[in-house]
Amino acid sequence: MKSLQYDILPIRAFNDNYIWLIKPSASQYITLVDPGDANVCLQYIEENKLILHTILITHHHNDHIGGVDKLKDYCKSKNWPLTVYGPLSDNIHCVTVDAIAGGIINIKDTSLSFNVLALPGHTHGHIAYVSDNEVFCGDTLFSGGCGRIFEGTPTQMFNSLSKLASLPTSTKVYCAHEYTIANLAFAKEVNNSNRHLINYIDEVKSLREQGKPTIPTSIEKELLINPFLRCNDEEIIQSTQRYSNQKLSSDEAVFTQLRVWKDKF
Repeated sequence: MKSLQYDILPIRAFNDNYIWLIKPSASQYITLVDPGDANVCLQYIEENKLILHTILITHHHNDHIGGVDKLKDYCKSKNWPLTVYGPLSDNIHCVTVDAIAGGIINIKDTSLSFNVLALPGHTHGHIAYVSDNEVFCGDTLFSGGCGRIFEGTPTQMFNSLSKLASLPTSTKVYCAHEYTIANLAFAKEVNNSNRHLINYIDEVKSLREQGKPTIPTSIEKELLINPFLRCNDEEIIQSTQRYSNQKLSSDEAVFTQLRVWKDKF
């Protein structure tokens, strides 16, 4: 996805969700990512005279799929062909084409394509959509944090985050929630000598005071400030060992206790 050819815009939903809208600059055809609320999407579509032809789903939680059926009905009433990609392994009834991990999705009538990346942990079948310089990662990686482990295991989530961390550092990260301020409060608790983190907290506070999103972030930024991607950092190891009152002998062990700590923070 080339930045000069595509616009990526957030549609805000519920308390803190972002539904991502992808639009080729010279076209009215759009793709939506994780549209949990149909009403805010339809309002934007109608106000801007857009045509919906593709939906990308990362996982089955209702705040990510709850608007799909209504959007399908709307497109049918307009005689707009609509393709809904998503992981059938995550038991999503509204998907029309299985987004198989390791596969490639080509968005019709555009030059836009995505690699499908398996990210189990938050849910069993969670996936991400990866283009040249962007990743739409649902509820796996957030700025300054990561998703809760509802269905998978700590090992799965650790491995999923490692996959994301290995993407090119320039990759922009489009996650599905505005959790950054809360995440950074925890990050500071475990890594309070990190100057990159302290500076980022000031940047994020300024953005939120202006009502602006903190997303997208980038892999480069997250490697500097996100404790869940920095489990080999000595200060984070020591902090987590003090919290858990045990010796932690691997990055994965640190991650596991860090996630337990964050759940109770």
